[in-house]
Amino acid sequence: MLNRGQIWGGVAGAAGAAVTGVAVGVAARKRSQIAAERRRLATQLSESAPGPGVAAVGESSSVTADDGVRLSCEEIEAPDGNAALTVVLVHGFALDRRTWHFQRRTLPELADPAVRLVLYDQRSHGRSERAPRESCTIEQLGHDLDAVIRALAPEGPLVLVGHSMGGMTIMALAEQNPELFTERVAGVALVSTSVGEVASAGLHGALLSRHNPLTRGVGLLARLQPKLVEGVRKVAGEVIWAITRSLAYGDRNVEPWLVDLVDTMISTNAVDALTDFVDTVGSHDRIAALPALATCEVLVAAGDADRVIPVSHSDVIAAELPDATLVRFEGAGHLPMLEQPLAMDAALVDLLRRSAARSRPRRLRRRA
Repeated sequence: MLNRGQIWGGVAGAAGAAVTGVAVGVAARKRSQIAAERRRLATQLSESAPGPGVAAVGESSSVTADDGVRLSCEEIEAPDGNAALTVVLVHGFALDRRTWHFQRRTLPELADPAVRLVLYDQRSHGRSERAPRESCTIEQLGHDLDAVIRALAPEGPLVLVGHSMGGMTIMALAEQNPELFTERVAGVALVSTSVGEVASAGLHGALLSRHNPLTRGVGLLARLQPKLVEGVRKVAGEVIWAITRSLAYGDRNVEPWLVDLVDTMISTNAVDALTDFVDTVGSHDRIAALPALATCEVLVAAGDADRVIPVSHSDVIAAELPDATLVRFEGAGHLPMLEQPLAMDAALVDLLRRSAARSRPRRLRRRA
């Protein structure tokens, strides 16, 4: 979930101040400096670093949530059409399904086990329909995930992979429908996420606190004067790019196109649509849902340089699920699937193989 409640909270610093005339001056002073740094990195990396590459083409569709909101979805089949598992990828706050840029290319190529992918944009994110503010809750996101599964993966074993708020979405589904995890969910990956007390400390806590007047003020202003706030967004573009790099990645020399990708995803979403989720992320508490995952293979993964949700939150989850595999990505920030894709893919492939082995006895029991 790249918290542009952080990045827009971080930008609440840039946006809120810019509205009062301060950040515009900051942006003017910093813009050329940051632009020069972007050009330097692009030149330095252009000869040796891989570019974004071509993403796998999936079949687009839409699923209607139980309250009528349209969710934009995509399916990528295994090459032979005979998948052992369906993997559902759930992105985080302020992002969209492009979060899984590398995984959508590598996972469908697996032969052991063969998998099909289901990806979707959370409500009010990406290409999905803008939802009413009162429905922008993690509880509702759990129901949305259930609707996607019922529509696009109604049968067979599942592996659910959630990043940040996507991980919270999976926890909400486990709380609402524990039987699904007993009967069909063979594996779960919780990446850079938290089971609760997200807004208790640090940068994340300051920006996503339900009591933060700056974050609330930006949301209110965005609803009343959307053109003004979006104009500030453009003026402060280079500053926001630098904030995005700092919060999304642990490596300051990360390839610029990776920062551009995150910046584009965040910029696609309206500011007030993002601030609609501040209350629900700040009050998230689902430690009681974790026992429902005890019958699944579980991967808990995070970067040890994550400034958005510190790795200590993953330690808490792993402590509650002693059979889970805990993976720390050294030097990675909040988006290890983009910053260290080879390591992330290796951890996911291990999870998928363990999940496939676990799902076979379940299928035999059902047949019996």
